[in-house]
Amino acid sequence: MDDLFAALETSEPARQDLADGAVLLRRRAVPCESDLLEGVRLVSSQSPFRNMVTPGGFSMSVAMTNCGDAGWVTDRRGYRYQGNDPETDKSWPAMPSVFRQLAEEAAAEAGYNGFSPDACLINRYEPGARMSLHQDKDEKDFKNPIVSVSLGLAATFQFGGLKRTNPVAKYVLQHGDVVVWGGPSRLFYHGILTLKDGDHPRTGHVRYNLTFRRAF
Repeated sequence: MDDLFAALETSEPARQDLADGAVLLRRRAVPCESDLLEGVRLVSSQSPFRNMVTPGGFSMSVAMTNCGDAGWVTDRRGYRYQGNDPETDKSWPAMPSVFRQLAEEAAAEAGYNGFSPDACLINRYEPGARMSLHQDKDEKDFKNPIVSVSLGLAATFQFGGLKRTNPVAKYVLQHGDVVVWGGPSRLFYHGILTLKDGDHPRTGHVRYNLTFRRAF
């Protein structure tokens, strides 16, 4: 199976336009994978992963934590960003420098110069977890792009349009792939199909997703 993944990775172009304003950068994060995974470990040791609850009372299948000046949270009161971790009542861990550098460089490569994230939502997917179609719209200013980094198990990324009913394209995201979207596609619906079982040499039975935003 690993040989199949390697073949898929090498057969894909290094850069792929997904829509107006949206770019997939294949394996862009691989050179700094070790530092990124160490960053995930450090952040989660201070603010542990947890399965948050939606305003409707449903527990999310994806476990989450945050780092940076702001963190995205959901509970019965709604979706929002806040400066402290509600479980520890402390500030979110500082964003590792390697996180910020990758996000800024990937954004610039996609045409978004000057992007400086103040929040990084870290998602941990285990087999069976999924993320339904949604828009990232809790940020203050939609002029800034979203930068999404995949680490570990491969996942199928869904990318639609401005309406939930718009056609949805599917892309298999491999370890190290980075997706950047903004401008005309900033509010496009997107999601992750149910993660299949597997084993990755760097993360085991897990996929991590680092999502960088400018929250405030």
